[in-house]
Order: sequence, then structure tokens, then C-alpha cells
Amino acid sequence: MSLNQQSHQHADNVRLPADVDWNMLDKSKFLVLGAALFSGVSATQYPAVVLKTRQQVMAVNQSCTSLGLSLLKTHGLPGLYKGFTTSLIGTIPARSIYMTTLEFTKCHVTTLAKIFGGMSDPAAAAVANAAAGLTASFAAQFVWTPIDVVTQRLMVQGGRGGLSTDYRGGIDAFRTILKQEGVQGLYRGFSLSVATCAPSNALWWASYCVTQRSLWMSICNQRNQEEGYEPSSLTIIGVQGLSASLASGVSAVLTTPLDTIKTRLQVLKGECGRRPSVRWTLKTLIAEGGWKAFYRGIGPRWCSMSISATTMIVTYEFLKRMSAKAED
Repeated sequence: MSLNQQSHQHADNVRLPADVDWNMLDKSKFLVLGAALFSGVSATQYPAVVLKTRQQVMAVNQSCTSLGLSLLKTHGLPGLYKGFTTSLIGTIPARSIYMTTLEFTKCHVTTLAKIFGGMSDPAAAAVANAAAGLTASFAAQFVWTPIDVVTQRLMVQGGRGGLSTDYRGGIDAFRTILKQEGVQGLYRGFSLSVATCAPSNALWWASYCVTQRSLWMSICNQRNQEEGYEPSSLTIIGVQGLSASLASGVSAVLTTPLDTIKTRLQVLKGECGRRPSVRWTLKTLIAEGGWKAFYRGIGPRWCSMSISATTMIVTYEFLKRMSAKAED
């Protein structure tokens, strides 16, 4: 089905942009362009991730501004990009797995929900987006978790409350962790990563789908008297960006405590230098600052998630249209 054939028409005179599904994509172009576009997006978001990670492993609270200025003073701009090369190398295959699984699942679940579930288009779309987000996140975690462990240790080494180990780079960190802790060390926090990211992704994609549909319907109601109205590129980007930002807010609040626990499990050592348990991590956080300690880093995380979600979805929707197969 072509883009023109699939254009949504919610009102008699209003033509809205079509969704580009899995079957309409040039897969090679989709993955190559995706790797390039999201590498650039990752570069802009990385400093916020560094600040969030450092805040989560510190025994005392320090404001994001103070921490950022301290890093710049001590290490300069490279201090905000510790571990970025390693992260980028791992993100490319992880993002490819994520995007492929997301679109494949979304396409097939939508069909199943309509045929066997008897669902309406909006309900089927919401269910398909939730299932796709959940499945894609789970699949990508097999690559993302080891990369997270390595990059997070590079981010915090030498900092207050961080590691005493001085890794010489991503490869050295990978080898050292594998030698000292085995494969389990590279997958430390895997269960919590899945528990944090998979439901968060399911919630985000379902919320994004519902929010975007609601915004388009509102536009339809306002424009249904205009002959041949078709939204401009700026309107499309605005709706997508706003939908992404709204969808990320609740997700950040609900998942930050789990993300803090996961980060500490991946980075810090427990009693007697042994691998920390979830119970030990919980007790330590409570002793350090009560329930508020679980929300350390929520400022940069919320900011990062909102900016990342908005940038990601606009880039992602643009990527899909760029990767659509040429119409006959």
C-alpha cells in the first residue's frame, strides 16, 4: 500500500499524514539512515546521561548545575562525554535491533488485534504500540545492558562516590569486568533494566499513539470546514513533538527509582567489595536520604527523556518517510 493510498482522512476535507508501516520500508535504507541519525541524537543527549548517572551513585546529593560545572572545571568538555565512543559503538546494533523489532511487532500485532480481537483502529493501534515497545526494549537489552555497564563505569570513575578503578577506555573496562566478574558482571542489573525499560517503553508508545491521535482529531474538528486542508510539515512536527513530550513525563516519574537502583547495581560495589544485592542497595539509598534518594538524577533524567523523546520521535518519523519504498 502506498503513502497516498494510506493517508488518514478523519474528516471529509482533512487529509492527515499516513503512518509508514513495516511492509512499506526499504529495510537497508531504514537501518543505515537510522544508525547515522540516532548517532547524532545520542551525541546531543549524552551529557545529561553522564550527569544523571553521577548523581545516582553519589552518597550525598549535589545539584545538577554544581555537578556539571565541577566536571567542566576538572575535566573540561570531555568530562561530559566519558564513555561516549563505547556507547556509540554499542548503540548502533542495539538501536537496529530495537527499530526492527518495534516496526515488525507493531505491524503484525495491529493485524492480529483487528482480525482476531475485533478491535477498532484506535484500540488496535494502542495495543500494537504497547506490545511493540515492550518487545523491542526487551530484545535490545541484550546488547544495551553490557554497554550500559561499561559506559556507566567510565562515566563515574574518579568522581566522588564513584569507582576507584581507573579504566583506560571501553575495551579495557570490558576486559577487566569480564576477567574479574565474568559474564554476570556485564549483565549486572539486566533484570532491573528489563523491568525499568520494557514497561516504560510499552507505556510511552501507547501514550504517544493515543495522544497523537487525540491531537489530530482535535485539529480535524477545527479544520473540517476548510476545503482540502492538509497539515503542513511544521504542524506534523509540532504534533509529534508535543505527543512525545507528554508521553515521557509519566514514564520518567514512574521508572526513576528502578533506574537509580539499576545504575547502582551496575556501577558500585557492595559490602566487602562483593557484588551488591537489590536489598543492600535499597537499604543504602534509604540510609542516605530516605525515599528522596531514589529520585536522585530525576532532573537531568526527566529533561533527557523529554528532549530525547521529542527529538527521537521527530527523527524517527522523518526516518521512516525517508526510508519508504518508492511508489510505482
